[in-house]
Amino acid sequence: MIYETVRLTPFEEATLTALCISNTPDLKQTPRRAVVVCPGGGYSKTSDREAEPVVAQFLAAGFATFLLRYTCKEGAQNFAPLKQVALAIKHVRDNAARYNVDPDYVFTCGFSAGGHVAASAGILWDRPEVRELMGDTPDGYWRPTGMILSYPVITGGEKAHKGSFYNLIGTTEPTEAQLDVYSLEKHVKPTTPPAFLWHTSTDSSVPIYNSLYLATALADARVPFELHVFPEGRHGLSLANEQTARTDPDLVVPHVQCWIDLAIRWARELQI
Repeated sequence: MIYETVRLTPFEEATLTALCISNTPDLKQTPRRAVVVCPGGGYSKTSDREAEPVVAQFLAAGFATFLLRYTCKEGAQNFAPLKQVALAIKHVRDNAARYNVDPDYVFTCGFSAGGHVAASAGILWDRPEVRELMGDTPDGYWRPTGMILSYPVITGGEKAHKGSFYNLIGTTEPTEAQLDVYSLEKHVKPTTPPAFLWHTSTDSSVPIYNSLYLATALADARVPFELHVFPEGRHGLSLANEQTARTDPDLVVPHVQCWIDLAIRWARELQI
């Protein structure tokens, strides 16, 4: 087993933790698809409930797994989490042989504000700030193969989770132009990778419109996607089971628990 944590220089507070099955001579494994998990937390923290329990599910399903702890609050400004997820994907591909990863299949998986990070990796990958950071790295090397987005923060408009955008922009009175920069549905293009999205229709913190707006933009750009809308469940369900529910029974929703199996199947079957 490979278990290690690296710092994503030049962001010393951002870390990427790898948890991968070693490819020993006895195992003789073929390279695995990889997933970089981005927990949520409104860009004010990274939630433990959407971190290791989710990583464990992907690891058990045969993925090489990586947990990104990106910077929050003041550390979320100036596209820092976007740069960090790009560096995380680059690190996975740079070390594909050691991690036994198929570099053609590196996914992001994010929740709430972490969904914004995971989606930004595929939608805003070509921002000049990221290109400058990557130097002479081949174009798109840091773009994910696909995005798994759980009740994601997407829009800075009327249906926004305002706290996430306040942290991203650094003010509680952002201009429309500032909000548009981070409103991901406005930046989808044919180079955006495929997406798997799920949301609950009763989410009052990050309204379902966030996923619907993104799905519409993906459809308009003819980018493949899979969207699941569950009829009930509050925001922040994570795996929607007892393991991630703390002591809150409202976070246990059996009907929603299938999302992780659906996402795993989607990531296994996706072909580029």
